[in-house]
Parts: sequence; C-alpha cells; structure tokens
Amino acid sequence: MGFNEFIGKLFGNKATRDMKEIKPWVDKVKAVYPEISKLSNDELRARTEELKKYIKASAVEEQKKIEELKATVEATDIEKREPIFAQIDKLEKEVLDKYEKALDEIHPQAFAIVKDTARRFTENAELEVTATEFDRLLAAQGKDFVRIEGDKAIWQNHWIAGGNDMQWAMVHYDVQLFGGTVHHKGKIAEMATGEGKTLVATLPVFLNALTGNGVHVVTVNDYLSKRDSEWMGPLYQFHGLSVDCIDKHQPNSEARRQAYLADITFGTNNEFGFDYLRDNMATSPKDLVQRKHNYAIVDEVDSVLIDDARTPLIISGPVPKGEDQLFDQLRPLVERLVEAQRRLATQFLTDAKRMIASGEEKEVEEGFLALFRSHKALPKNKALIKFLSEQGIKAGMLKTEEIYMEQNNKRMPEAIEPLYFVIDEKLKSVELTDKGIELITGNASDPTLFVLPDIAAQLSELEGQGLSDEDKLAKKDELLTNYAIKSERVHTINQLLKAYTMFEKDTDYVVLDGQVKIVDEQTGRIMDGRRWSDGLHQAVEAKEGVKIEAATQTFATITLQNYFRMYHKLSGMTGTAETEAGEFWDIYKLDVVVIPTNRPIARKDMNDRVYKTKREKYKAVIEEIEKMVEAGRPVLVGTTSVEISEMLSKMLSLRKIEHNVLNAKLHQKEADIVAKAGQKSIVTIATNMAGRGTDIKLSDEVKAAGGLAIIGTERHESRRVDRQLRGRAGRQGDPGSSVFFVSLEDDLMRLFSSDRIATVMDKLGFKEGEMIEHKMISNSIERAQKKVEENNFGIRKRLLEYDDVMNKQRTVIYEKRRHALMGERIGMDIVRMIEDRCIYAIELGDYDNVKMEILQTLAMEVPFTEEVFNAKSQDELIDMTFDAAMENFKRKTDRMAQIANPVIKQVYENQGHMYENIMIPITDGKRMYNIPVNLKAAYETEGKEIVKVFEKAILLHTIDDSWKENLRELDELKHSVQNASYEQKDPLLIFKLESVKLFDAMVNKINNHTISVLMRGQIPVQEPEQVREAAPERPAPRQQYQETKQDLNDPHQQAAAGRDTREQKREPIRAQKTVGRNDPCPCGSGKKFKNCHGRNM
Repeated sequence: MGFNEFIGKLFGNKATRDMKEIKPWVDKVKAVYPEISKLSNDELRARTEELKKYIKASAVEEQKKIEELKATVEATDIEKREPIFAQIDKLEKEVLDKYEKALDEIHPQAFAIVKDTARRFTENAELEVTATEFDRLLAAQGKDFVRIEGDKAIWQNHWIAGGNDMQWAMVHYDVQLFGGTVHHKGKIAEMATGEGKTLVATLPVFLNALTGNGVHVVTVNDYLSKRDSEWMGPLYQFHGLSVDCIDKHQPNSEARRQAYLADITFGTNNEFGFDYLRDNMATSPKDLVQRKHNYAIVDEVDSVLIDDARTPLIISGPVPKGEDQLFDQLRPLVERLVEAQRRLATQFLTDAKRMIASGEEKEVEEGFLALFRSHKALPKNKALIKFLSEQGIKAGMLKTEEIYMEQNNKRMPEAIEPLYFVIDEKLKSVELTDKGIELITGNASDPTLFVLPDIAAQLSELEGQGLSDEDKLAKKDELLTNYAIKSERVHTINQLLKAYTMFEKDTDYVVLDGQVKIVDEQTGRIMDGRRWSDGLHQAVEAKEGVKIEAATQTFATITLQNYFRMYHKLSGMTGTAETEAGEFWDIYKLDVVVIPTNRPIARKDMNDRVYKTKREKYKAVIEEIEKMVEAGRPVLVGTTSVEISEMLSKMLSLRKIEHNVLNAKLHQKEADIVAKAGQKSIVTIATNMAGRGTDIKLSDEVKAAGGLAIIGTERHESRRVDRQLRGRAGRQGDPGSSVFFVSLEDDLMRLFSSDRIATVMDKLGFKEGEMIEHKMISNSIERAQKKVEENNFGIRKRLLEYDDVMNKQRTVIYEKRRHALMGERIGMDIVRMIEDRCIYAIELGDYDNVKMEILQTLAMEVPFTEEVFNAKSQDELIDMTFDAAMENFKRKTDRMAQIANPVIKQVYENQGHMYENIMIPITDGKRMYNIPVNLKAAYETEGKEIVKVFEKAILLHTIDDSWKENLRELDELKHSVQNASYEQKDPLLIFKLESVKLFDAMVNKINNHTISVLMRGQIPVQEPEQVREAAPERPAPRQQYQETKQDLNDPHQQAAAGRDTREQKREPIRAQKTVGRNDPCPCGSGKKFKNCHGRNM
C-alpha cells in the first residue's frame, strides 16, 4: 500500500468526505418523497405556491423596513441620505441571507416536487389540472404542451424542443439528487457522460427560482440555450414559473428585458456578458435589460469559466487615426528576414545530416550544433521534425542544447550568432538577433532604427548633465517620444515575425471574403468575431495581403471571469473539472465535487502506446481499428484536428473499412452519425471535443462483444480533453475500452516529454514499428500535460490580474453611472463630489489658490477671510466651505425650479394633452444644454424633476466621456508597460501603480466638470409659447460599435475548450401554431383572440 492510499484510508479522501456531507440532504429528499407522490396534481402545484410564500415570509420584516426607508429618501436632505442607503444595502443583503436559509429548509420538498413532476410526465400522456391564469397565458401564446378545456388545463408529456418532438421519459435517480444538492450549495458537480447533467440542473434551478430573484442557466452556444429552455421549460411552467431564453430576442429589446424578468432565464455566456456591458452604456432606464445577478448555473463550466474566461468581451468603436499602422510598411523587411532564415535553416539541416552521418567525433559534434541551430531557426520545419525522430538524433541535439545552456545560458549567444532571429516554441516567442537587426536596418541613416534604447540609463545620464529644469524636461520628452516610436516599430516587427513563422494558413486561420478568421484547432470551426490581440491579428492580415483592420477604441469591456464573479451564488456542471479544481477554487472560490456514477464504470482504460514516428503510430491505429471491427465492436477514433481526421479517413478508405467522420465540416449530419456510432463494427472518426454532450447508445449485441472502443490518436495538452474523449465509452455501466496512441513527433511529446522516452527507446534498441507501453510512460505523459496546464493557468491568472485592476475601476464607475441613470441615489453622489472639491480646494494650502479654485469650481466667493483661513484647522475650513457650497447648491436648484414652474404649470394646464416631453434649455454660461423633461412629472414636482434630469444628463455625459478616455489610456498603458521588462521591472506592478494615477485623474475630472456645470446651471427666462416638444428618445446608433471576443493567446492555448459541435445543428423548419385575430382565444375565456390575449399584438 502506497503512502497516499494509507493516508486516504486513515482520514478518508475528498470524494468520500463530500459524499458524507451531501448524503443527509439526499436522505431527507427520499424521506419526504412518498408524501409528495401521494398528492393530486392540483395539490402538487399548490405545494409549490406554499413554498414561494414561505420564502417571502422569511424576510417580510426586512422588506417592510426597506420600503419604509425608501419612502423617507425624498423628504431627507441630500447630504443626510447616505446612511439611509447604507442601511437599505445592509437590509437587502440580510434578505438574501434569509432567503438562502429558507431555501435550505424547503430544499427536500422542492427536490421531491421536481422528481415527482418528472415521474408524472413520464407515466402519463396527459395531466389534468385546474386552469390558472398562467396556464391560460401559456395556451394563448400557442405553447404546444398545454390546452384549456373549460376550467381545466390539459398538460401533455411531449413538446417541440430544438426543432424535434420530444416525449418526456426521465425521472431523477439518487446520484442526480446528489448532483442537484452540490449545485444548490454553490459548487461544481463533475458528472460522467450519460449521467443526465441537464436533468440534474432542473433541481437547483427550480428551488432557487422560487425566490423570484431570477436564475440564469448558462450554456456554451445558442442552440443549447434555446433547446434546453424548450426541453426543460414545461417542467418549471407546470408549477407557475416563467421561462425564457435571451438568445431568442434582439439585444436591448423589450422582449429581452422580459426574458430577464422571467423566473428562469437561459442564455449563452457571451450574451449575458454583452448585456451587462450594453446596460452600462444605456442612456435611459428603459434601455436596461438585466436585473441583479442572483444565481447562475453554468453548463460545461470548464469551457466557460476556464477556457473562455480569459477572453474579454469588448464593445469598441472607431478611434481617430486608427488606420495609421506600420504593418504594411514593415512587411517587406520581415519577408526578406524570414526568407533568409529559411535558407539558413535548410543549409544547417543539410550540413547536420552530412556531418552526423560521417561518424567522426568532431564532425558529429559540429553536426549536432548545426542541427540545434536549424531547430532554433525554424522548429516547425517538417524535414527537421522527421530527422529528429530517427534513432539517437533528438537525444544528441538535446545534449548539445544542455552544453550551451550551462551557467545560465552563458554560451547560448555563441550558438545562435549565425541566426537572424530565434524562435522559442515553448514560450511562443520570437526574438531578433544582432544579425537580423543588421539585415532589416540595411543602409538606413540610423543604425539603431530597430533597437530599443536603454531608457533608464539615458534618463539617469540626463540628471548629471547640469541642464536647467526646462531643458531637462524638453530633453526627457524627446527621449521618451523616441523610445515610444521605436517601441512600436520593434513590436510590429516581432508580431509580423510571429505571423510568418508560427501561424499557418488553413491550420491556425483561414482567409474568407478578404478577412482573416481564426480556426478552432479542435473542431476546425471558424470562430467569427474573434481576433488575436496586441496587433497579432493585424500582422497576419498584413502577411495575407488583406485589408488591415483599423485600430479600435474600447468603449466597454469585461472578462467572463469577472462577469461571473458578480453573482450572489454560482455553480456549474461538466464531465471534466477535477483536473482544474485548483483554478476553480483560486479564482471563483468554487469547490469541485465528483459525483459517483449511477452504475459502476466498466470501461477498461489501457496504457498509452508510444511509437517513434507519426507514420508508425497511424499505421498501428489503422491495425487496431481493423481488429476491433472484426470483433464486432463499434470504434470512436479521437483526433486533435480536422486535418488528421481527414487523413485517417483516407487511410481507412484505402483498406475499404466503412466509417463516418464527425467534425465541423460535416456538422449537419451529426445527429445521424452519433445515432449510428454505437452499432456493430461502425467506425466513427471525430475531433476530441466533437459531440461533447452527446451520448452513444449501445445494443445488447455490441455490449456482449466488449462495448465501444475509444482510440485516441494523440494526447492533448489538457488532461480533461483526453478524459472527455474517454468518457464517450462506459456510459451507464456499459462495457468499453480506451487507449491513446502517441508518437515522439506529437506536439506535446516534442515540447515536453520525448527526450527521456527517446533516450530509453534508443538504449533498448527499439526498431521501426515497435512500441513502448508501460504505466510509467503514461504517467510521464500526464506530468507533461500538468506542466502545460500550470503554464496556461499562470497566463490566465496574470491576465486576470490585469483585468482586476480595470474591474475595480469599472465597479466604481458603473455604480456611479447606475446611480445617475436611475436617479434614486444621484443626490448622494453629488454631495460626495461637492465634498471632494471642497477638500481639494482647501488642501491647496495657499489662500489665493484656494480662493481661485473655489470660484472656478464651486462658483462662489470664499466663505472666510484670509485671517480666518490662517487661524482655523484644515478640517474646520473644509466644513465651512462644504456648508456654504451646499447652501449655494440648494439655492441654485430651488431657483431653477422656481423659474421653470410657472411656465410648466401654464403649459401643462393649457396644452398638456399636446405634449408628453418638453425641452428645457439650461446654460452654465459656456454652453447651452437642451434637457428633455416629462411634462407631467415636472408639473407634479413643481419643477424639481427638471433639476433631477439636468443632474442626471450632466453626470452621465461626463462619466461616459471620461471612462472612454480612461479605457483608451489603459489600453495604451498595458501595451507600453511591457517594455518595463527590458529594465528588469515587473510590467504588472507598473501597470497597477500607473492605472491608479490615471483613475484618480479621471475621478477628479468627473467631479470637477460635473460640479462646475451644476453650480452654474440656470434657466434663461422663457415664455410658455417658446416651449418646444422634446423629440422621442432615440436609441444610441449601435452600427458604429463592434462586439467581439478578443483572443489573448494563440490557438494552442485556447484549443482546450474547443467548441461544442451541437451549436451548428440545423433545426427543422416547422409551421408555428398561430391564432387568427378573430378566432376564439386559446385561454378558454370565450372571447375573440384580438379582444383577449392578442390585444397588444
């Protein structure tokens, strides 16, 4: 017994402890179930209503206090409102806590209700209940699963979902109750393939929807969100819970707002994130669609919260001079450089082969150096990869590399001296050498054209030159400008080099309709709307000679990581989360709980079979397929790319073995291919992630033959992708097997693990075609995968740290913006701004400066003499200034209302029927603001509404302009701080320090401008006949905005997620059941449809 097993036996492992914690909850559900199952249909629905009331009653006192406090806000002086709002916030948090406690109390009953509803739909073709208003509404909307007969509603057990007629035939079993409990507790449930994750979600979704605060079910694509909302919807709607899907409605529409008001809202991760950004660009409360983020349950949680999470959602717009880029200008230089390097690499490889073959010790040593240089020059050269797979070659090259890396790379410059640039495949970086710089500089007058100056040394030298302050400042500006220009030039060259040497057309990207589009490495699917960041996409566009997209400016951005961290409660489900458990906990504080399978897994997972070359490996794969087909077993062959799928397909065709190919190019046939994949001797080739979420069902004959055989043709860099493939077999206790075929030429092996294995194979004298198979080898490969996962986690975490800086700022600004938009707390924010300006003015220290600042910003005379200023403390002076400023502000706003009120009164009483909104001109002495105001509201508040709308308009305009400018500066800062690494400084640290300064400057600017305008605002005297009607509010023109997911890493890092192949399914077009306007309303009221539920259509 090993040490880990001994400790496990002594203390129990995590899985055992998790199950021990959850089991009592499942026992409670099972205990209450018999009572629930005896209830009639009407009593079952009534029990749900009782639970809703119980939840509401648990926090009725707090809700009452909140309403009372809100009622006192308007009557309270604005400078005294902050404690009231603080108390409201505290009470709202207490309400959520009380609701959580109530949910725990009703948890067993709610789960039992869902389970028994599923049983009733499974066992009965129709369920008869007393019709409620909600049943009638559903029938009137044309829902195919409910019809009204008199005072009864008849619910059917089949309905259209995802374009197909589905009959309900699922009842929750015990492990699904375990999974549902894990979700409700705000954790991630890892459940194997075929364990019914979609059905599991119905339990926590139903329970948490009873609060009325909304539940979001997040899917990876819109096919799934639409299908699942239609498939699971009737289970919830039977109990009076409303269900909708945001992907069925246009952004910013009333229909989408209603979708968010539903008890349960389905949607894709991207759309939830974009709606949050759109809401924070809204100019009217009517444009807002989302409500508070309560509870989200994320399907394929590893794909959404790990792989997609580092990809920011960006709403951007044009930037002045965005076309001024250097890519086209510098492309010819890079082409010369790459061609020269290619010739050099080929020559080194030729020399290496000749010298190594000579057998003379000195010649062989020189040969391996030439080989190492060829590898550093172009590591993806196919001839080089083939030569490295020969016996002893890779081991010899690695030995040479070790010699030159000794003593902290002391001799490395000697090894790379002849090269024009050096490629490091592991770090995915390209670096110019002195020889390369010389080639592209050519006969230019400035030999340092592509060399970054040592800015730190230059600035320090400047200090010792004895220049005047003015000259020193001018010289410093000149040095920094020169550095910025060269920095952009060097950056452009580096990105072009990456584009030419590390990104291949038709593998990493395709060119369609004059645009470069990224290809998902796993499924071969084109990822529309996604661009590589940091100029890399423009570099590839320059390489391909297509239009280089102009640089854009970010208007709003958030990463999915930060979006999902806003939810009060978050949980998720997937088949593969355990390998990323550390990251889920570090970033989201989400625990991963592995749920046991309903039946024990009978699949046999074999050790990896390692070959020297890809050719040998694929030959062995074909032979293994032949063997399985002869045994009458179905075979699923997993590949890492569409290209390999097609190559294997050709090889099988040559051997006349019938097979199907499942990938993005053939997604229309997916349903048919998956349906046949479990039949006798059927061979299916699929990319590792293709068919994620699909179940391959086996016949009894196939089970007797040994079940589904999984053959992986390559190890992926992420262990969970391999586990995803293995999970296709062994569903619900079915027999099966899985094995991976690996070669030393595979990307993962080549980069991380093949040196030691190659040495072992050489020592043991392995001949061509022979393979090595041992648990130790499989473990070694898994260790290599762990290295890649750790590296990718490091990258994601660092990116998150950059976004965290922006997120803190975004939270502050969006909160201010929401206060301004809703108007409820705007007064409180203005009071804070006035106080901030008073503190700033007094802290200037000099009486004349203080006097000038108070006059310029607060538009009033200083409220104390110079003697008082010198005699009093700073705090006393701030209080005096603040009191005077508040008195002045109230006087100004009261005066504004008084001037406007007589005109408003006359217009409303004489012409109120003609106008809904009117235009009020307000000036601050510099410019005129035309403010649209609701006439009725202005009349009823005696002009006070005008003041509120003016404050809101000024604050929104100022915040939006300043935030856009700040985001542009942060973008520039993020790019420029990367050069800090040349000075041995941490770019992230500098970014954090500088971004704080930028944010402080922005807040000062917002406060200054807002208060300056509000303190000077006045209405020019107007006659009633001069009043103009305000034009109706126009939504902001969205065509100038781009909504994109920006790819922060190259495809090798974002490949792990792949895309769900289900997203492209073609839904059958079906005639919608429509009701004629003069037909009887389906709700059973007896009225015509146009006079009943069709009134507003």
